Parts: sequence; C-alpha cells; structure tokens
Amino acid sequence: MNGIEKITARIETEAVADAARMAEEAEAQCRAIRTEGEAKAQEAYWRKVREGVKAAEDRAERLSKAADMEARKSVLACKQSIVGEAFDRAEAKLRALSGEAYIDFLAGQAAKAASTGTEEILLSEKDRAAVGDKVAKKANALLAAEKRTGKLVLAADAGDFSGGLVLRDGNITVNCTLEALMAQARQEQAAMVAAELLS
Repeated sequence: MNGIEKITARIETEAVADAARMAEEAEAQCRAIRTEGEAKAQEAYWRKVREGVKAAEDRAERLSKAADMEARKSVLACKQSIVGEAFDRAEAKLRALSGEAYIDFLAGQAAKAASTGTEEILLSEKDRAAVGDKVAKKANALLAAEKRTGKLVLAADAGDFSGGLVLRDGNITVNCTLEALMAQARQEQAAMVAAELLS
C-alpha cells in the first residue's frame, strides 16, 4: 500500500468513524428530544385533565347551588301557600259566624277599637238590619265592664263592605272590616302561623 492509499484509507476510516459518531449523537439528540417532547406532552395532558376536572367540579358546584336555591324557593312557595290557606280558612270561619257568635265578634271588635266610647258603629246593610242594635248594646256593655265610656251608637248609614264594622268619630275612622282585620293579621302573624304550621 502506498502513501496515498494509506492516507485515503485513514481518511475513509476517520470519515466512517465520524459518520458513526455523528449518527450516534443525532440518535441521542433524537432520543432526548423525543423524551422531552413526551414529558411535555404528558405534562400538558395532565394539566388539561386537571383543568377539565376543576371545570367539571366548578360546574357541578354551581349547579348544586342553583338546585339548592330552587329547592329553597319551592319550599318557601309551599310554606307561603300553606300559610295563605290557613288565613283563608280563618277568614271563611269568620264570615260563616252567625247569631250570637257573630254579635259577640262584632261587639268585641267595636269595644276593642273604641277610643272615646262615643263613636258610631258603621255596619254593612245586611248586618245593620240583622244585628245592629244588639252589637251596639253588647259593645257598650263590654266597655262598661272595663269601666270605660260606653256610648257607642249605630250609624244611620251603612258601609260598603261584606262583614265586620267601621268605628267612626267625625272624620276619624277605625277599620275593623273582615278584609282589614285579615290583612292586618296576615301582616302581623304570618311568621308565627308559619312556625306553628310547619314546625
């Protein structure tokens, strides 16, 4: 082998060795890039999974809160309905009173509402004709029993309402109609009635 062949052989050997080394380095870099890419992909995958789980939990919590709110609204509406029905029944019982029970009721309302004891008792047309004098007499007896002035008189005119009465002293009136009494009772006692009915 001559000098050129030796040099050529040596260059060829070095070139093969360099090519093998470069291929090995390229393969190592590819493995490192692939490993890093897989790690980043895994990290991105699990980040997306965690974000998805968090979003699902947040949505479930919002839906749960909304469902709780709707349930509370339904329960409140049901309670209000029950309380309303209780007051409606009480009003129906008051409207169904007749005879002495109705006279006692009207007289009691008149005596309780009287401030001077000299007011006029205004009744509906029907009640005025049926029980007017008896109501005035009984209300005055109740006032006298309490050692108060008992000079209530039946008004000459009739009121435009279905039941109960209005006490009138000039321009001053006290509304004791069934409608007014029930409205006041609903306003003042709704919470107490709800507690009794729903406990």
